[in-house]
Amino acid sequence: MKMKETLHYTTAGAVLVVLVSGLLFTACDMFNGDFLDRSARGAVSEDVLAGKEGGIDALLTGAYAALDGVDDRPFTPSALGGGLPWASSPDNWIYGTVAGGMAHKGSTQGDQAPILTIAQMQHEPTLGFFDEKWKAGFEGITRTNSVLSLLPQVEDLSEQERARIEAEARFLRGHFYFDLKKNFGNVPWVADTTQTFKQPNTQDIWPNIEADFEFAMNNLPEEQADIGRANRWAAMAYLAKTHLYQEDWQQARDLFAQVIDQGVTSDGQPYALTPKYQDNFNPATENNSGTVFSIQQTGPDGSGGIGNSRGGNILNYPHSPSPFRCCGFYQPTLWLVNAFRTGPDGLPTLDPAQGENVKHDQGVASNESFSLGDQVLDPRLEWTVGRRGVPFHDWGPHPGQLWIREQATGGPFSPKKHIYRRSERNTFGNSNAWAPGSAVNYPVIRFADVLLMAAEAEAELGNLEPARQYVNRVRERAANPDGRVTNAMNREFALAVVDNEADMLATDASVGDWVVRTDRNSTFVLIKGEPGTIDNWNEYQLPEYSVDPYPSSAFSSQQAALDRIRFERKLELAMEGHRFYDLVRWGIADQRLDAYYSFETNNLTTDVRGGDFTPNRNEYYPIPQRQIDLSTSGGEATLQQNPGY
Repeated sequence: MKMKETLHYTTAGAVLVVLVSGLLFTACDMFNGDFLDRSARGAVSEDVLAGKEGGIDALLTGAYAALDGVDDRPFTPSALGGGLPWASSPDNWIYGTVAGGMAHKGSTQGDQAPILTIAQMQHEPTLGFFDEKWKAGFEGITRTNSVLSLLPQVEDLSEQERARIEAEARFLRGHFYFDLKKNFGNVPWVADTTQTFKQPNTQDIWPNIEADFEFAMNNLPEEQADIGRANRWAAMAYLAKTHLYQEDWQQARDLFAQVIDQGVTSDGQPYALTPKYQDNFNPATENNSGTVFSIQQTGPDGSGGIGNSRGGNILNYPHSPSPFRCCGFYQPTLWLVNAFRTGPDGLPTLDPAQGENVKHDQGVASNESFSLGDQVLDPRLEWTVGRRGVPFHDWGPHPGQLWIREQATGGPFSPKKHIYRRSERNTFGNSNAWAPGSAVNYPVIRFADVLLMAAEAEAELGNLEPARQYVNRVRERAANPDGRVTNAMNREFALAVVDNEADMLATDASVGDWVVRTDRNSTFVLIKGEPGTIDNWNEYQLPEYSVDPYPSSAFSSQQAALDRIRFERKLELAMEGHRFYDLVRWGIADQRLDAYYSFETNNLTTDVRGGDFTPNRNEYYPIPQRQIDLSTSGGEATLQQNPGY
């Protein structure tokens, strides 16, 4: 629903801001050099930049461009776009999802082994991934500070334009600092007015983040000319989230209520859940009424790379011989998949370790028969996890082991939410690298997230009925039968659509081809041999799906309500980078992650064996050792390491 012009990040602004950033500070090595006393080589003069057209607007666009966390250069086998783009991916797939027990590292045991170290909570400050994440955050802060520093010199702006530009820059700075804060805890605050950049990381920066979002809330318009720009309501939602993370329940509750009751998107749509869950993860339908703030992504954009096409997810596609070519990382866990089981009452089973596991094809070759079983499941599973026999969007039934690089390491499942459709691959896929990019936006905050955060704040205040109503709005959307994965999704690229067995057996099918059978409402895949023999075909019938709203009895106490709200976040926001941070702020990371390590090791793979969350240490990642070293002057480090490292 991209009705207005979308803000495209690949512009001259991204180049200009890199050149001018030397006027402020270098994000890559934050404390390095004497750059405060000299101009950056090749820097654009402030006189050139101190104008609206091609100047301050370009710098602001460059600040938005830093949201993708990925270097702007093309990806090549010899130079991976500068650094490790997956280590700084803005969706925090490593630090929020893999570390949160929702996904295995995937691929093979030794491939990108530091990710496995993070998953096991065995990481140390010298791990280069943390330095990449730190640098990406401060690159964004550099760019926002560039805008704020030069804004007073721009003369051809109305006061309204000036306030909007400052508000957008401060919103973005708040975002970058929020991300750094939830990952590293103690980070230094560097503002546009900071004179020395060897700042200590001992002050609480939550008030600074609040101030940025509050200024943005009070000065941004309700509607913007470009969809990707933040508006007043996005700032209010982010400010409410900031209060939520600090357990300021009343302030969070009051702000969320305003967002829910009055908020609109940047193009003026009143906030609402889209009828179909999957509309949030399809470039053809995103930027809809459920979008609060998303990082805009593109297909081929003329840059020659995939930095603006979810470049941080370049590893996270089904492995060759899948049509995606590479690389088999980011595989959902059985611990996550089990969360989507539904009981006879239409409600979830809150303990993934109890009861029968969701049927899977671990150890079953793609040329061996497999059925999906008859368990009742939450339909959101099929939009979140790729699993054998279920339509993988319109790419046909997932073939199972054939698309998995090493089941023994990562299990049998594939990620799905960031993957474009086959029918849209030329528009929303990007093949300018050794693995694809995707135009699926990353939703930093979507309306369902707002509803569930509001429910949490209400429950913490003892308001259980409003909390239940918010959760049930999310569940009622999930229950919409029009939003389910169906057999019809296999039709467009099927070899044939037939209404009887004889016609299917008469097709000229090759192994891997599929035929849709209308007489059985199922899909058959030729898994071996010749098509004329029925035993060479595997029939896939989808299971039953059910989601019911919570009755009042399920919210009979505050703890019961919180348990269900937290579980609903797990279902609704799965594989979107939130889980680890949620577990930490709820104070249950030790309990839940240790249970996950034990369950997954005993039921699926052993890659997280030895995992152990250490309280008072693993709540935050370590301050990168390189940054501590760079902050040292006269034998004393300005940056202090987090506890336990």
